[in-house]
Amino acid sequence: MTATSPVLPARTPDSRAASLLAESAAAVDGGVMTHREFFRWLDERREEQAQRVERVPFEALRGWDFDPRTGDLRHATGGFFSIRGLRVRSGFGPVREWSQPVILQPEIGMLGIAVREFGGVLHLLMQAKSEPGNVNGVQLSPTVQATKSNYTRLHGGSAVPYLDSFRVPDPRKVVADVLQSEQGSWFLHKRNRNMVVEVGPEVEAGRDFCWLTLGQVNALLHHDNLVNMDARTVLSCLPDWRYASGDSARDHTSALHKDLEIRSWITRRRAEHDGAVELIPLKDAEGWRRSGDALSHARGLFFSIVGVDVSSGRREVPAWTQPLLQPHGTGIAALLVRNIGGVRHALLRARAEPGFLDVVELGPTVQCAPENYAHLPPADQPPYLEEVLRRRSAGVLYDTALSEEGGRFRNAQSRYMIIEVEEDFPTSAAEDFRWVTPWQLDALLKYSHHLNVQARTLVAALRTL
Repeated sequence: MTATSPVLPARTPDSRAASLLAESAAAVDGGVMTHREFFRWLDERREEQAQRVERVPFEALRGWDFDPRTGDLRHATGGFFSIRGLRVRSGFGPVREWSQPVILQPEIGMLGIAVREFGGVLHLLMQAKSEPGNVNGVQLSPTVQATKSNYTRLHGGSAVPYLDSFRVPDPRKVVADVLQSEQGSWFLHKRNRNMVVEVGPEVEAGRDFCWLTLGQVNALLHHDNLVNMDARTVLSCLPDWRYASGDSARDHTSALHKDLEIRSWITRRRAEHDGAVELIPLKDAEGWRRSGDALSHARGLFFSIVGVDVSSGRREVPAWTQPLLQPHGTGIAALLVRNIGGVRHALLRARAEPGFLDVVELGPTVQCAPENYAHLPPADQPPYLEEVLRRRSAGVLYDTALSEEGGRFRNAQSRYMIIEVEEDFPTSAAEDFRWVTPWQLDALLKYSHHLNVQARTLVAALRTL
């Protein structure tokens, strides 16, 4: 197992942090800003941060061009990101070999939430941030959401607010600090540093920022397209405050699969994966066709690469152009949960995605865009997809449309669902699946590359129930 592998110790999180988080999670209204005041503030931010985002042909992208030799789409500075070709060979799944475009961004971004006590109650400093790919412009983001190109000001724009709180924080003030992946089907080896850092009274909320309790943020996770992907992944890395009372001991001993079994299973899936990925010239990606305004799959599946022209008076740079990845169809990310031995368990799948740094990460029970599987026979449909699609309301604990990262993806949405199945639902599962307790998920999230970004969103949602 790699150096980032978890030990899964049978202990609760730091008692002070857990206690503060539990109190903050219980504070669902009031504090610095009431629920009503928040939505009034958000409406004002959306009005002030109005963006114009227009699809444009590739030739209209300023500073971006296709390499005449490889066909790769790059920025003239060599920074930001590039669109390359990827050849994939996999030992899993109905399709064992394919080529595709992939986003290559070989830098580690910074995602950080500052926390501070007001009247003894912990509050999170959240940002209203517009992104060109968001379906509704402004969404709630972390205090800091920046790529290295952003915070080194490669674009020549303004400085990133609050960055100094995260660059070299006092170790005693760090609540969470872990590298986590992004979408392994669209990025190659993309990682962000997910941080939560406690700050003092000298840190105040700027114009586009507000202090909210954890309870308020948890409530907002039930609103469509409000809390963005970057905020959700940082929230998932918080220690699970629900185990401050000592319930974790029962959760630990009553798990269907003991900690060593889970660790061994993850290691085995990684070791047994028979596959390889190779960067290739974008022009050599078989089955993909480039027109004047899109790079798309010949069958109209999966996604396209498109160009956009953006203008905004409230971003580090007021106007720019860039490529975006535009998915075809709405994704589904669903987690089946059930009571086993008096303890809630979630059914996770070991997923091999070509962009993962460590081959396999745990994902939701179902993670797919159903349209991309419509041409395949029933035997090749994702397991449990039919179970998820036939559900209407019975057992559905969470059902919210949430956007994926708006800085690289255009109008990318997934329907995130948590479904409680009956107690006669089988506990036995195929080799790719395991029932895992929330406490075990919490322990895995203390380490890098164990839960993918979709699973992390569902962990954050699970804690709100």
